[in-house]
Amino acid sequence: MYDQVTLKLNVDPLILSALKEDITSEDVSTNSVMPHPQAGEVDLICKEDGIICGLQVFERTFTLLDENTKVEFYVKDGDEVKKGQLMAKVYGDIRTLLCGERTALNYLQRMSGIATYTHSVASLLKGTKTKLLDTRKTTPNNRIFEKYAVRIGGGNNHRYNLSDGVLLKDNHIGAAGGVKKAITMAKEYAPFVRKIEVEVENLDMVKEAVEAGADIIMLDNMSHEDMKTAMELICGKAEVEVSGNVTKENIARLTDLGVDYISSGALTHSAPIMDISLKNLHAV
Repeated sequence: MYDQVTLKLNVDPLILSALKEDITSEDVSTNSVMPHPQAGEVDLICKEDGIICGLQVFERTFTLLDENTKVEFYVKDGDEVKKGQLMAKVYGDIRTLLCGERTALNYLQRMSGIATYTHSVASLLKGTKTKLLDTRKTTPNNRIFEKYAVRIGGGNNHRYNLSDGVLLKDNHIGAAGGVKKAITMAKEYAPFVRKIEVEVENLDMVKEAVEAGADIIMLDNMSHEDMKTAMELICGKAEVEVSGNVTKENIARLTDLGVDYISSGALTHSAPIMDISLKNLHAV
């Protein structure tokens, strides 16, 4: 759940922007059939099994439109929900319920989809020391929602943005003139509290990263045999992350390596939405 400072400074502006995208001047459909205020209620129904996530954002969408809107939840973020389950009732002016419906559901469906997919991937790492990480491959202006959903699903967050940590990828290494040069320059520039992570693509780069004193070495798109050899070369001198087109279908092949982290962009860029609806709207 977001604290009040994060909610007001970082979440509310994004929700308001989404609402403005959907209502540029007025909701013509709603104003046609509901010209005057009318109290009502509507049911939040789950239409498939999964992990629910984003309930606070769902509620906030309505209360930003009308602070008198109330939501009675029967589940909480992280709960396993079933098809047909009644998850909440929303009470308020019917005009508000209609205006906010699509935006509120868009957030809830997207976040629940990510949490559900992450949960399914994380379960494949149970019994190992390896932590599942997300990436920065998120929908623009939705990172704060999508990375939260990863945590609810049982995953962990990699750096939040470019200001959050040093990760020297192939193009940084190319710009610097080599692995050792890039790490040396990063150590000279970055605050001492920052760890230095470097992405490597072959065993020569692994050796260079170890010798240069990288804190974390990311094995990117390497063969299983080379990754095993890399683990022997690193031998505890740095933490190890594996990345490169990791999905639910292929992550099991990495569990025998004993790496510290496996990162997967699929957690956010390929998770399907979870089907959720607002149904049975009526006046009270």
